[in-house]
Amino acid sequence: MKVSNIMHKKVETINVNDTVRDAARLIFGRSINGLPVTDGKKIVGFLTEKDILNKFYPSVQEYMEDIVHSGNFEEMESKVSEILALPVKKIMNTDITTIDLETPILEAQSLMNLRKVGRLPVVNKKGELVGILTKGDIFNSIIGSQLPFYEEESFYNWISGQYDVFNDWKVRLPQEIPHLTNLFKKNKVKRVLDIASSTGEHSIALAEAGFEVVGIEKSPLINKVAEDKRSKLPEIVKNRLTFIQGNYTEKLEEIKDKFDAVIFMGNALSHVEETDPKVLEEAREALNTNGVIFFQTVNYEKILVQDEGLWSFVRRKLDPLDKTQVAFLGFYTKEDSKILYTHAYFDFDGKNWIFKGVQSTLISFFDKQKILDILKNLRFKNIKVFGASKIGPLLKTEFRESQSDWLNVVAKK
Repeated sequence: MKVSNIMHKKVETINVNDTVRDAARLIFGRSINGLPVTDGKKIVGFLTEKDILNKFYPSVQEYMEDIVHSGNFEEMESKVSEILALPVKKIMNTDITTIDLETPILEAQSLMNLRKVGRLPVVNKKGELVGILTKGDIFNSIIGSQLPFYEEESFYNWISGQYDVFNDWKVRLPQEIPHLTNLFKKNKVKRVLDIASSTGEHSIALAEAGFEVVGIEKSPLINKVAEDKRSKLPEIVKNRLTFIQGNYTEKLEEIKDKFDAVIFMGNALSHVEETDPKVLEEAREALNTNGVIFFQTVNYEKILVQDEGLWSFVRRKLDPLDKTQVAFLGFYTKEDSKILYTHAYFDFDGKNWIFKGVQSTLISFFDKQKILDILKNLRFKNIKVFGASKIGPLLKTEFRESQSDWLNVVAKK
């Protein structure tokens, strides 16, 4: 399939002589990450939000030449009008990569990966801009049109055998568990409830750290993976850990004991709330007075806009002595007020990649404001918001809508 078959023919552009203010209105007002710059019909550059924002900060050379004034951010802010009045050609990036109408889409995908960009301008033989191609266009053309839609339980049962393969727990847990344990120790937490505990990795790590943990998981197959892991633990850890399988709201209603902390790890809130809309009310009821609740939620504002919906592309070698590999693709698409999460699975037999399957499930959309509103309505207090990269500390970095992969929230009952 060629680029011409799937590209967007209607392209938002900015003229080389237009002002940065005009470009900013389009980029920030329409939540796009960049614009092709044209001179007549020909593309001569590309302007991104990063190019605009970089004008408000000193370069390394400026900093070395004038360390006092280059660090005066108040003075820099006073120059906003001056910067916005500049013509686009003064700050645009002229090192652009284009593709033509006959470029195969997989070649375009490789070029995007090589140049680390999410979209490419398409030009005709005269060098005139005729379209634009995004990663999302490629994904939808190869897989999206053939996607079957599955009920929630089928999706999670299907993914159960792959979950521990595409998650690199040896890298992820050392980044996340220390922050959880520090949070819990500060709040004198002893008993933890892990909602949507999946294959049990966070629950097990917290039990090993000395906490009493109960994990609830709806999928019987995923829960079985967790139970198998528990059966191999030392007795002292095993006795601190319980896994329960079943509907989240129903199981929370049945549990009479109270917990000092409730956690939703790995975007669990989006997945759980879609089918159990009362889960947060029940989670609050399960907490002791002054109990802590923690959410690790995908920052959809960044992933959908900056990353074109692509959340993960993972390759794993299952046997160091074997050439066989597996690959997984995770992708988010906005569907009205919901999110469609798609997971695809590929096998490599040493010679060829083989498509093994793909499934999708609808999940709930959350952003910072929505979570804050829900927590306030449920009378939670001391709400704190943090940002994090996909693999990184949970509670260390300020949340930035355009940069953070995770939106992490802590609150107290």
